[in-house]
Amino acid sequence: MEIPVIDFSKLESENRGEAMALLHEACKKWGFFMIENHGIDNELMQKVKQLVNLHYEENMKGNFYDSETVKTLANNECIINKDWESTFFVWHRPNSNINELSLSKDLSKMMDAYIDQLIKLAERLSELMCENLGIQKNSIMEAFAGGRGPSVGTKVAIYPECPRPELIKGLREHTDAGGIIVLLQDDQVPGLEFFKDGKWEKIPPSKNNRIFVNIGDQVEILSNGTYKSALHRVMAMKDGSRLSIATFYNPAGDAIISPSPKLLLPTHFRFQDYLDLYTKTKFEDKGLRFESMKSMENGH
Repeated sequence: MEIPVIDFSKLESENRGEAMALLHEACKKWGFFMIENHGIDNELMQKVKQLVNLHYEENMKGNFYDSETVKTLANNECIINKDWESTFFVWHRPNSNINELSLSKDLSKMMDAYIDQLIKLAERLSELMCENLGIQKNSIMEAFAGGRGPSVGTKVAIYPECPRPELIKGLREHTDAGGIIVLLQDDQVPGLEFFKDGKWEKIPPSKNNRIFVNIGDQVEILSNGTYKSALHRVMAMKDGSRLSIATFYNPAGDAIISPSPKLLLPTHFRFQDYLDLYTKTKFEDKGLRFESMKSMENGH
């Protein structure tokens, strides 16, 4: 199955409508897609991946292979309540914890520079989604802002080579709780899978600096179910370790999330009132009728 690929360069061309339609369909029917020509500095992306891999080799790998998870797997026991991953988490907004982590100066510097660009990409994606939904383009950003602005953090994960991948998942199946998830993933080793139309679809490694995006639960709520958060998992792999750098553009902790009022259907009306309006507007757009009924409910 061909995963939707959104070419951001088309958004500045006569093919903008085509790209916007593909984005809308991807958000509605898939809950995930890839983007290319996204404007993130390619050299910076490669440097971040190289430095993360180096940090894993020097600071994380030994601890992982000494863990109870690895020892349990060595006994040929099936593990259902743990994941085959080695991770650390970086907070960026509203406050950063990057100086509290044991990262090299180069990795900290490159990560900060990368995230500055990535936040702009997430904000642009949010505006494009709002445009496709027919709501104000800053609706997602405003809903996510709360008192201090959106929450942005990055889960950095290595899924090491696994000798018995049939006994454990790299990461168990779940949907993401937050908003827009932007993933810089391995360009060689697969493992990511998304559930669509009753079966698990394998997501290929990201070639040519494509970035993978998926929708979280809060965008599904805000869009009144028009856009879908997708169930996904990571499979443990026998050949090669997989890199995953997932940045979460999420609501602030105190943000109040609800469906955008414009996307709600009218509620609590008498059928006779609707029928009276219908007889006058039968051959007009039903959307306008719904808007009229919502206005009547609000006393206008």
